[in-house]
Amino acid sequence: MKTTTTLSVTLATYNESKNIVRCLKAIEDIATEIIVVDGQSQDDTISLVKKFKQAKVISTTNKPMFHINKQMGIDECTGNWVLQLDADEVVTPDLKNEIISILNKNPDSITEDGFWLPRKNYFLGSFLSKGGQYPDYTLRFYKNGRGRLPCKDVHEQATVKGKVGYLKNPLEHYADTSFSLYLLRANRYTTLLAQELKEKNTKINFLSFLNFYLIKPSWWFLKTYFRHRGYVDGFPGFVFSFYSALRFPIAYTKYYELSKSDRNINLSQDWDKK
Repeated sequence: MKTTTTLSVTLATYNESKNIVRCLKAIEDIATEIIVVDGQSQDDTISLVKKFKQAKVISTTNKPMFHINKQMGIDECTGNWVLQLDADEVVTPDLKNEIISILNKNPDSITEDGFWLPRKNYFLGSFLSKGGQYPDYTLRFYKNGRGRLPCKDVHEQATVKGKVGYLKNPLEHYADTSFSLYLLRANRYTTLLAQELKEKNTKINFLSFLNFYLIKPSWWFLKTYFRHRGYVDGFPGFVFSFYSALRFPIAYTKYYELSKSDRNINLSQDWDKK
């Protein structure tokens, strides 16, 4: 589907053979180019990507801070506009038509430099509609050269220079197609959060223990399940609120373990000097 303005679609991948075709098929007819930064996948991700004629693959390492690879892809884009996706996301037909309408406009008539996309998150067999999970706005569509990822935080959004608007139609997110996948992803995120606590030199004491084991998880559960009406989504809504609240004590415990390990190393080094 031709448009008057070029669009670059970019993704960072690692072992995404189960998702990548569904993702790329949804946008192949509007993408001028598809930039895929792959962290040395061990499955068929690359061979599947290369079946798309617009695709360009950049091979690199699979970094713990995945946003670094995403930004590598953004830097390689040559289109007038950039759409940054994850392999487990799907652009719905209505969202695609909304993007096409922007690409077909006279560039001088577009006052926005980027757009937030509403995202629907799949969890335990259905899309969550409440609990702060819809609309889960994410800043993924912007003029080339106007948007960047800070690459500092696992849950960060892109920063866009200029005016930012909102699109109406949703992006579908299939990250947690099973609970075991959710737990696997949560384990990676809490490890990154623990590393962030270490970099911030968070104090380990009774007050911080109360904060991460009682105050933060309680606040998050009450916020998502009651204030944002997670209960409307039934059992999946409760499970999401409960388990996502657990990231605070889990990350704090991992941080404690990291700190203890560093102290033992320092003691060992001091002993060796004597």
